[in-house]
Amino acid sequence: MKIKIEEYNPKWQDQFNEESHKLISILSGFKPTIEHIGSTSIKGLGAKPIIDILIGLPNFEEATEAVELIKTMQYQYVQEFESSMPNRRFFYKMEGTEKSHHIHMVQLESDFWKRHIAFRDNLRVNKKDFQDYYDLKLELSKLEWKDGNEYAAAKNTFIRAIEEKLPTSK
Repeated sequence: MKIKIEEYNPKWQDQFNEESHKLISILSGFKPTIEHIGSTSIKGLGAKPIIDILIGLPNFEEATEAVELIKTMQYQYVQEFESSMPNRRFFYKMEGTEKSHHIHMVQLESDFWKRHIAFRDNLRVNKKDFQDYYDLKLELSKLEWKDGNEYAAAKNTFIRAIEEKLPTSK
């Protein structure tokens, strides 16, 4: 399969805002913090048109209850990912035959939380890292992939190298 990288679309922020308001409404009892992460959250960066949402719970022990509420919003919960990442709950939403949203639910201020926020914030201000990442994504989009997970894994070396130089990894 080919990975399609689209030019930045300002509507991605609107899509995040709309979904975030719905999530805050149904999860209000858990006091979540919700952030837009991934390439669609970075102005000017081309991306797969999937909105990545990071939900931080102050008390991750409540995650099981939160999972059930999120599933009521037409999200598919991928429980098997818990075996490789037990401190994250992952969901996706479909729009027709394409994934439109991903949710990563974690403990607020966990390592996962801090790394993803720091990487996003770095790309928003560091022009060289921004361009290098965009170039990598464009090169990878020319290749054939077994699935989206394989594509994501191919970006990990670059992402980890950036994370290593950020204050959150020290």
